[in-house]
Amino acid sequence: MTDSEFMDLAERVLKGVETSCDRLNDTTDVDLDNQRTGGMITLVFANRSQIVINLQKPLHEIWLAAKCGGFHYQYDGKQWMDTKGQGEFFASLSRYASEQAGNALSFSM
Repeated sequence: MTDSEFMDLAERVLKGVETSCDRLNDTTDVDLDNQRTGGMITLVFANRSQIVINLQKPLHEIWLAAKCGGFHYQYDGKQWMDTKGQGEFFASLSRYASEQAGNALSFSM
């Protein structure tokens, strides 16, 4: 994968996260703030806990840091999968965000 291909694919993920945050804020009682700076999004929950999603262009990875730990995702040709077999990016983000928010939250592309 070229750097340009990585950035196109990774940008879709970040847009999906932002769109999901907007949808969740509009349709649920969750108070979820998302702040984007370049290739990084910080999600801030009502309890002040955070999830940070960061693009790692040299490695062609997306990194996710949550209360429960840090995870690296690589594109497998179809989806972004954890490099240690912990699952798909959006499924993992939904699980970790739900844990931190104390509400069932669903993120998608």
